[in-house]
Amino acid sequence: MKHFSTGQWIDFVNEVVSGEARQNMERHLTQGCETCNQTRTLWRHVRHVASAEKNYQPSLDTVRRSQFAFASSKLALKRKGAFRLAEMLFDSFLQPAFEGARTSGKSVRHVLYRADPYQIDLQIETSSDGNTLVVSGQVVDTRQPGLAGCNVRIAISNLHGPVEQTTTNEFGEFRKEIGASGDLELLFPGLGDKPIIITLRNPLGQLPAAST
Repeated sequence: MKHFSTGQWIDFVNEVVSGEARQNMERHLTQGCETCNQTRTLWRHVRHVASAEKNYQPSLDTVRRSQFAFASSKLALKRKGAFRLAEMLFDSFLQPAFEGARTSGKSVRHVLYRADPYQIDLQIETSSDGNTLVVSGQVVDTRQPGLAGCNVRIAISNLHGPVEQTTTNEFGEFRKEIGASGDLELLFPGLGDKPIIITLRNPLGQLPAAST
């Protein structure tokens, strides 16, 4: 039994074959050719998926989460060469509040990142006047547990005003204040061959709600 080609079956499911050719292919299927029937079924499924794909619109929540996760880096754009985005391991803002707990007037956020072989622990809070963010944290080299990342240079930006510079101490710890503009970005230029970037949009504001 002579089989029709894959290209012919693609034209068949897309309805671009001539009337006579279509009749011959349909007759071929009624004669019980399992191979061609499987090929037609496959490409019919592909066509269905492709038709549905062009009409797909992601939810607004999904778009917001994507924008939050892959926000462009202004500090990185000012530098030449490649950089690495740190992976978020923990975010206190994404944890459910304890039952009966009340929010305090002072916001504090704890975030943990990883950019192998380093782990970066951050705490972000507002100053007493509410006009400044206090950014503190610690850099640890996971290749040697307990070994702090000392003398690590850090550039901190609110994406609007001047960039603040600081360096970790002998324990890998740092602390710096910066104007509370609604955004926050940290650049670690000395960790490995590629600078590490951490970007937080509206770091003490409302994050997109988790989808269910």
